[in-house]
Amino acid sequence: QVQLVESGGGLVQAGGSLRLSCAASGRTFTMGWFRQAPGKEREFVATISRSGRNTYYADSLKGRFTIARDTTKNTVYLQMSSLKSEDTAVYYCTAVSYSSLEQIVTTARDYDYWGQGTQVTVSS
Repeated sequence: QVQLVESGGGLVQAGGSLRLSCAASGRTFTMGWFRQAPGKEREFVATISRSGRNTYYADSLKGRFTIARDTTKNTVYLQMSSLKSEDTAVYYCTAVSYSSLEQIVTTARDYDYWGQGTQVTVSS
């Protein structure tokens, strides 16, 4: 079993930056971030392979969001910059139960573990 605990959410002004962290217990493989805004479906944000060398982003977020992982701390990060009001959402950290070294996963149903979520609110 893997437990995921997100932190770093909060209130930020439009144009600002925020870094989310996801601390994992247990062995982790491919990990990702999703988000869900009020009244909207959950959407993919970013994913990172077990090695950390392969990443993939939602097209609309490329250039503003960066995913990274620190294997020594078993933690994944999501650096968000140039934040917009439409980035307001609950952000969820996710992990799969197994993956190859460079595998990335973009579909929610393929993830096995989910954190409780952290709220990000961007004020305009």
